[in-house]
Amino acid sequence: MNSGLFCDLHIHSCFSIASSSRMLPSCLVEGCRKKGIGVLGSGDALHAGWRDLWNRIPDTGEVLVVPTAEVEDHDRVHHLIILESFERFEDLASDLGRHAARLAETGRPHVRLPGSEIAGRVHDLGGLIGPAHAFTPWTSLYAAFDCLSGCYGAERPDFLELGLSADSSYGAGISDLAGIPFLSNSDAHSPDPAKLGREFFGIPDEEATVRGVMESIRRGHITMNAGFFPEEGKYNQTACTRCYTHYTPAFAASVRWRCPDDRGLIKKGVADRAAELTDAPPTERPPYLHIIPLAEIIRLVIGSSSVATRACTLLYDRFVTPDTDEISVLTRTPIKELAAIDGRVAPAIESFRQGRVSLIPGGGGRFGSFSFF
Repeated sequence: MNSGLFCDLHIHSCFSIASSSRMLPSCLVEGCRKKGIGVLGSGDALHAGWRDLWNRIPDTGEVLVVPTAEVEDHDRVHHLIILESFERFEDLASDLGRHAARLAETGRPHVRLPGSEIAGRVHDLGGLIGPAHAFTPWTSLYAAFDCLSGCYGAERPDFLELGLSADSSYGAGISDLAGIPFLSNSDAHSPDPAKLGREFFGIPDEEATVRGVMESIRRGHITMNAGFFPEEGKYNQTACTRCYTHYTPAFAASVRWRCPDDRGLIKKGVADRAAELTDAPPTERPPYLHIIPLAEIIRLVIGSSSVATRACTLLYDRFVTPDTDEISVLTRTPIKELAAIDGRVAPAIESFRQGRVSLIPGGGGRFGSFSFF
């Protein structure tokens, strides 16, 4: 597989809620090397302390860092912002400061402005903006609106982030999205290999500058998207947020979106929401590679309770060495070479490559699961 530079532009820092204290520049650069990610979004670039930490890291040429941030607008829609420099994010922070009470404290601030106004200010600075995890039933474009203009007005977004519970097929038949590039990003809150780079996209090799990355997105020069099987996402199916029982949208509406078993809130799944919005034949999109993190494959095969166990970590480090990376192991390293490392994991990777994966969809806030046998 050679689809250009691999990019993950949506992550969070140690300054964001529910993020690991190891979300530090040095850990992120090393995580990208292990994963095979060549372009990383800085995340949280509106936060002065986080900008300062990135500015202290020497540029080794291993990973291109693109200044990015996520904000929540007054409709609770989340937006991913990309600017050409940390200095421009400093300007944006100054501009938005009077509308965001905790801008100096948190990595992902709430901005008391509509999406259209935030987008206009980003565009004035030469930046890009688009809805983050657009189909998710919480804090997303399609949780609040049925169309782009409802959120962005005349400020057309520059891209749309699919989110973990969707792939390109979910948006390909929505006429409102024609011409809008789709991005896949991890939204990682941890530098661990099961989180960082779990979703990514490709751009042409020659675009290895911040401006080049931005121009690739602006022009729709996306070579591929990669990420979860949508069923693995925790909001793929319509389900109760308390007991996770799955329901059809029609039944959920008939019980007023309250679970008849425990009165928990039923949330509409991404698959059902995308189907509602689909109004046209699907347009052609770059190829989408469904991928499962290597750590998750190892966890399943050896029967560990978590990817963080010592057994999982030691075995992962036998596959991912200074001479290779996880994406290569998952997609192109010969199976015979992998079998020489571990005869249990290699057949699972072969099954994954051949699409012999059984999926149990997630919903209501619980991730889906998978098996090979």
